[in-house]
Amino acid sequence: MNTNITITDGDYKKWVKDLALRYRRSQIKAAVKINTEQLWYNWRLGKDIVEMNVEQRWGERVIGQLSNDLREALPGVQGLSKSNIYYCKKFYLLYNGEPQIFQQLVGKTDADEVFQQLVGKLEIPWGHHCIIMDKVKGDVNKALFYISQTIENGWSRAVLLNMIGTNLYERHGKALTNFKHSLPEAESDLAREITKDPYNFAFAEITGRYNEKKLKDALLTNISKFLIELGTGFAYVGKEYRLQIGETENFIDLLFYNIKLRCYVAIEVKIDKFASRDIGQLGTYVTAVNHILREEGKDNPTIGLLICKSKDNTLAQYALESSSQPLGISEYELERFYPEKVEGTIPTIAEIEESLKDENTGTFGED
Repeated sequence: MNTNITITDGDYKKWVKDLALRYRRSQIKAAVKINTEQLWYNWRLGKDIVEMNVEQRWGERVIGQLSNDLREALPGVQGLSKSNIYYCKKFYLLYNGEPQIFQQLVGKTDADEVFQQLVGKLEIPWGHHCIIMDKVKGDVNKALFYISQTIENGWSRAVLLNMIGTNLYERHGKALTNFKHSLPEAESDLAREITKDPYNFAFAEITGRYNEKKLKDALLTNISKFLIELGTGFAYVGKEYRLQIGETENFIDLLFYNIKLRCYVAIEVKIDKFASRDIGQLGTYVTAVNHILREEGKDNPTIGLLICKSKDNTLAQYALESSSQPLGISEYELERFYPEKVEGTIPTIAEIEESLKDENTGTFGED
């Protein structure tokens, strides 16, 4: 008997979509967790190689021999390849080299005690760690940034590579802002964290001459990639969002809501160099959103973000200081290209299964 029925109600469809999204997120959380004992084992293996001067003591080929001997002693156990053992050494060296950072994180400086405290902050799949170690070139602050972003966003390996490739660490939180003076202290740092400078709009694939309409249309045509570039917590509200201010119609280029900050974010996109008059326009829109859309007691003060082709930093800073509204100014780039595979912050089922398999085996690049 066919029990299928057709429901066209919009609320039902939205609920089904929400249920599916919740399920995917639950799978992500499972996929980005790893047994802390595996990390602890890898750390100690790397520590032994360094402290016992293994390569100096038994020669450069000893790691290959160690791999063979461990495989013979532990038949069927994965993650014992020569390349993986070298990653264990890099893992120890990376997180043993900056005791002052670890002291700030866990209040200790003894290497073993520090790592046992720190391991809870490193719970991502071993394959992700190997990618990060390859890319950060010994910069532990950079490594910890990408680890925290992976945990927060549930990044697959492909997305992690994409984000590193766009220099997210160098761009993160770099917009010029007046948040320190225009927002409560508790909100100021968090608001700054949602900004970037420059924004990478290469995914829009715009070449040749273009105007603001063409750029904004291209951003929204690629809305999933645009949201990834904006960062975690942004929900799209509207383009050319109409605000009736007195007897005048006004239109915000792009309006978003940031769930982490619990506030509206008004974005103006300019294809020219920053001009001081832009701040007055954006400040007016922010004030209007606070009066018309913001719900007292529910939403925090609205933030404005101006994204322009270029800016004079001194002029931009002076303009920001002239406004009492929380505003930021960033540039954008069209030239730098993303790697081809940008699928969003949610991995595919195949990637989840692969990540789960790697967690169980501890393998990465097995020979």
